[in-house]
Amino acid sequence: MSDIYVPGVKSRFNTEKLIEDLMKVERVPRDRVEKNVESLETSKGYWQEIGRRINSVRDSSRLLFSFQNPFNERMASSTDESVITASATREAVERDYRFTVKQVAQADRFISPPLENGYKVEGGTYTFTVGKDEISFNFRGGTLQEFADALNRRGRDKIGASLISVERGAKSLLIESKLTGAENRLGFAGGAEKLALQTGIAERANDSRRDFAIAPETVDIRDRQGVSADNNTLRVNAGSSASVPFSPALYADSSLVIQFETAAEQKTTAGAETRGPPPGPDIPGSGSVSYGGITIENDPSSAPLPEWTPPPPPVRVDNLAVLSLTFSDGSTGALPPAADTGTFTTQRYSLNEIAGGKTVVSLDVINNNTHRDISIRNISVFDPGAVGGFKPKNPISTAQDALVTMEGIEIRRPVNEIDDLIPGVTVVPRSPSDRPVTLSVKPDREAVKDAIITLVGNYNQLMAEINVLTRRDDRIVEELAYLSPDEQAEFKKRLGAFQGDSTLNQLRSALQRAVSSPYPTDEERNLAFLAQIGIGTDVRRGGAGGGYDQSRLRGYLEIDERALDSALETKLPAIKQLFGNDTDGDLIADSGAGYVLETLTKPYVETGGIISLKTGTIDSRASRDRVRIESMERQLAVKEAELKVQYGRMEAAYNRMEQMSASLDNFSQRTGGANR
Repeated sequence: MSDIYVPGVKSRFNTEKLIEDLMKVERVPRDRVEKNVESLETSKGYWQEIGRRINSVRDSSRLLFSFQNPFNERMASSTDESVITASATREAVERDYRFTVKQVAQADRFISPPLENGYKVEGGTYTFTVGKDEISFNFRGGTLQEFADALNRRGRDKIGASLISVERGAKSLLIESKLTGAENRLGFAGGAEKLALQTGIAERANDSRRDFAIAPETVDIRDRQGVSADNNTLRVNAGSSASVPFSPALYADSSLVIQFETAAEQKTTAGAETRGPPPGPDIPGSGSVSYGGITIENDPSSAPLPEWTPPPPPVRVDNLAVLSLTFSDGSTGALPPAADTGTFTTQRYSLNEIAGGKTVVSLDVINNNTHRDISIRNISVFDPGAVGGFKPKNPISTAQDALVTMEGIEIRRPVNEIDDLIPGVTVVPRSPSDRPVTLSVKPDREAVKDAIITLVGNYNQLMAEINVLTRRDDRIVEELAYLSPDEQAEFKKRLGAFQGDSTLNQLRSALQRAVSSPYPTDEERNLAFLAQIGIGTDVRRGGAGGGYDQSRLRGYLEIDERALDSALETKLPAIKQLFGNDTDGDLIADSGAGYVLETLTKPYVETGGIISLKTGTIDSRASRDRVRIESMERQLAVKEAELKVQYGRMEAAYNRMEQMSASLDNFSQRTGGANR
């Protein structure tokens, strides 16, 4: 079948090239529609990028006046972060606090002397206590490392063990509580007790704790009218004194501490009676005489009194150093001042440090105050290192509470993160210090500054995008010095893509008006424009002699950082109102640069907004063109098939003609030869 066109067979007339050239002409309308689809997709990408830029401006604008605005953020700073630090939340109140760290919270950490690497731990039941919690497990026996691993597995985040190579060929066993606080002492029982003694972690200690009951018969009361002793509490009123004898006396051993609780109750002076002059002598009547029904009274007696001068008011005495110790040699030693608070606070002192080796015979309360009553209770003396009849031989640290004073008030907590002292503030004592440290809670001005810079950056990126798309000036791209060469090349492709588009031109004008308009604030006379906090189109150029700069007319914002920092330091409340202000009292912002920018950009990026309409229109047009392309593709395929059939038939006819011509030539040659 010579009339069928077979692809791949070379045609003598190069029909493939002829058909291809003809189809190129036929594809011109289809290619034109396809380029239009590509152009529409490019335009859609530009609009989507504009939408992302607008969304960034909207989000950064809304951040400056929403309930999450950075103006309500707080930060805490310390004058000595090696002593105490703090963190603050939005609920914190702006003010300064004075702290003194007496001690930080610690956990029991006990270590053994060096043990040979081959040391074996016996099998048995090992019981440890951390405060009121008990950790017990069975150990079948093994190396120190195996024992440490077993204890760590069962420690339940309360106790742990590790090995420390303190010297070659030997390791020390460290057993530590993971809970801080004086109540979370580390104790040993059963196999743990035996191990602690064998390894030298602890030694047996005598129970030296003594509690001193307070009752009328155990207290030396020097003023029965101003002192009371009941319910294990000694109350010494203003101007009175009392003493708690220690029997037997206390020898100031280096490890003993004395602990008690004190409270100071303020006495009110309101309603005190004003003393008047003395009444003077009581003079009897002068008598009378009667005669004949007539009574004659004697002149009354009189006693002239000197002019009365009221006595001066008593001198007010404020002295919280009311506690002292009396020693066996008759001398005394003053204790630190008591806390000036109506609630009982715990005080603990080392007897050796206070007594200096002397024997203590009593605790004295001498209340010379004129308007404070002092109470004391729960007096005890004990060795803080001993627990359960054991005492660590080599303690790395001993369980104790964090002890700090805030504004003179003593605070005790079992942990170093104290979050229930100041609302919205977590205080973290780091190390003891006798020097007071100031914690300051202030607005987080850096967060505000970062939010403002973010808004300006997003605004400028949106303005650059609009300028590039609506104008055909290469200088617009060259002015954007922050672009990389590849980004500059990409931006130059976009130049003028939406030239004359009214939507973008109107948006640019509205944005410029929003950042240059005045807004009401409490300091409206001094602060109503963004330029007054160092944000504007020409804020960094000094004076008017800087010359003409075309780039400054394109709507970009600049930041004078020094002016912004100064304004944030002195006018923070007004700056907050400059970006978002409630002028009608409904607790919702209705004015401000941030509010206006958010309101302005919202219609563009909300669901069904302007950007969605633009991209939706482009999608519809592109969809119609794709349908046209599919139809044209089908028509072109039919056309190409027809051309192939036609040219195939032409070549087939030509081949038949050649065959007939060859047959005639052969016939002529045969007949001509026969005639000769």
